[in-house]
Amino acid sequence: QLSLLEDVGFGGVLLYIDPCDLPKTSDLADKAFMVSLNSGGDPSTPGYASIDGIYRQNGRNLTTLLVQPISAVLARKLLSLPEDTVQKDRCIPFQNTATDKKIISLNIQSVTTYKTISNVIGYLKGSVLPDRYVVIGSHHNGLNAYGRQEWASSTAVITAVIQALMLKVKRGWRPDRTIVFCSWGGTLFGNIGSYEWAEDLGRVLQRNVVAYISLHNPVRGNSTLHPVASPSLQQLATESQSLNCVGKTRCPRSNVSSVQIQGDADYFINHLGVPAMQFSYEDIKTSENSGFLSEALFPLHATKTEEMDPSFHLHEAIAKLTGQVALRIASEPVLPFNALDIALEVQNNLKGDEGDVSRLLAVAARLRDTAELFQSDEMRPANDPKEQAPIRVRMLNDVLQGLEKSFLVHRAPPGLYRNILYRLDERTSQFSVLLEAREHSKLHQSNETLQAALSEVLNSINSAQVYFKAGLDVFETTLAGKK
Repeated sequence: QLSLLEDVGFGGVLLYIDPCDLPKTSDLADKAFMVSLNSGGDPSTPGYASIDGIYRQNGRNLTTLLVQPISAVLARKLLSLPEDTVQKDRCIPFQNTATDKKIISLNIQSVTTYKTISNVIGYLKGSVLPDRYVVIGSHHNGLNAYGRQEWASSTAVITAVIQALMLKVKRGWRPDRTIVFCSWGGTLFGNIGSYEWAEDLGRVLQRNVVAYISLHNPVRGNSTLHPVASPSLQQLATESQSLNCVGKTRCPRSNVSSVQIQGDADYFINHLGVPAMQFSYEDIKTSENSGFLSEALFPLHATKTEEMDPSFHLHEAIAKLTGQVALRIASEPVLPFNALDIALEVQNNLKGDEGDVSRLLAVAARLRDTAELFQSDEMRPANDPKEQAPIRVRMLNDVLQGLEKSFLVHRAPPGLYRNILYRLDERTSQFSVLLEAREHSKLHQSNETLQAALSEVLNSINSAQVYFKAGLDVFETTLAGKK
């Protein structure tokens, strides 16, 4: 959202995290933090791969704003607030009630340099459909002071998954689809490694990737299991997590959501329209917050991994969950994606909308009817090899693979996903692009932005309905031809 401040003429920003939003397991109120202003990839090659000899744009900075993160303690002093913000077990967020003006001198001496970012990529080739990829993504870190905990957990989990799969390979097993293991570089600076790799191989990945499983920061707390999944993968996530609850940690079967997640899944979700999934352990309070807190990196976290998970049972649980869903996606003849869940998610996001969305609801109803027919037992072959027709299975998988691509809008407000199936946070129950557009319309007293957003959402829902209908028509033609 910093770009909005820049647009209206602000010259500088002091960023802080309200103490009410900080994890209760860590004392971070007096700690400053690092945050990247890069929205994704190499900023000098926007929209195309940063390879040797490529043209680089001359923009030296990501923003003209002077931006400095500060601790909550310093923010309290600048806002002239009392020391104690907790009253009767209730945390009171910071509010700027001071009437006096303060002059703050902000001198930021950033130096722009080019560095080489390296990814580590490995793969286990599929035996039946080697041209279909299930991508598992972790990341590594070049900064000793920042983000050490998350990349260590990420690397530990993907290593355990690879070791477990290699034991199966030694016994002669192979997945049907290819599994690609990725350890991304440059994640802390705007997911540079994953963006540039995907931009370089964009056409191949657009056609071949069926799912992305994220291991961005798998153990960031120890209170609750927090699964996030695309609507088409929510059923798979629910089935998987019910088998892997650990000890006394809370993992109810109904808490799978489609909220925006941080890390290298970004390009796959927002540019390729690939269904994605992520399992992580978090603190309850953290899981309720919006994404900014997870973007903030504190030096040498007060709560170390060994303190949150001394027996490493949580890491083991994430490794099991990740391996389990990867095996199902990579090995089941028919992709375990649920088309009806997408239609239901669309309808739920339109319920309770304060505006006139009658046209959207009508198209959403048609989408649900078509998805129900597509999802019916008559249209989906069983996973018993004796009942499968190879051409029918391939056609089904091609349709299932592209389910979410219809929901990529051309433009999204800053901070929101282009994939409108994802909500901004747990507290949002409608399409985030519509909520943002309504706020913009109230502020500027103009319906132009809202009408554009409504048109984008309407077009997405209609495109998905047409996509499902076309798949059904192909099936009817093919089956009639066989008869």
